Amino acid sequence: MKAKLALLGLAASLSFSAVADTEEMMQAAGKEQFNKCTACHSLDESKNAFGPSLIGVFGREAASLPRFAYSDALSKSGITWTEDNLRKWIAGNDQFVPGTRMRHVEITDKAEQDYLIAYLKTL
Repeated sequence: MKAKLALLGLAASLSFSAVADTEEMMQAAGKEQFNKCTACHSLDESKNAFGPSLIGVFGREAASLPRFAYSDALSKSGITWTEDNLRKWIAGNDQFVPGTRMRHVEITDKAEQDYLIAYLKTL
């Protein structure tokens, strides 16, 4: 019985470790993708660039950073940046919030979206 419990504990530990490793790999892949975004988005929360800083974007209300002139469409959207809303934005921001000023290459591959969202959650 003790041997079975030990094996179950080991299996759970290995499973958790694999999940943690997978999450880290997804974040690393997302960081690689995010490098393209830094042309317009600062990783310094006190500085906006052509686009707003994305530090703390996950869970934040859209168009809520001070010192940035958001489009009326985004300002009136009532969106909070949840995983689902980030995915919709990444897949096609023009379709998700018509009238937004942001232009980017649409990322329609779900795995690539997963990677980028995993990284955005770390900011």
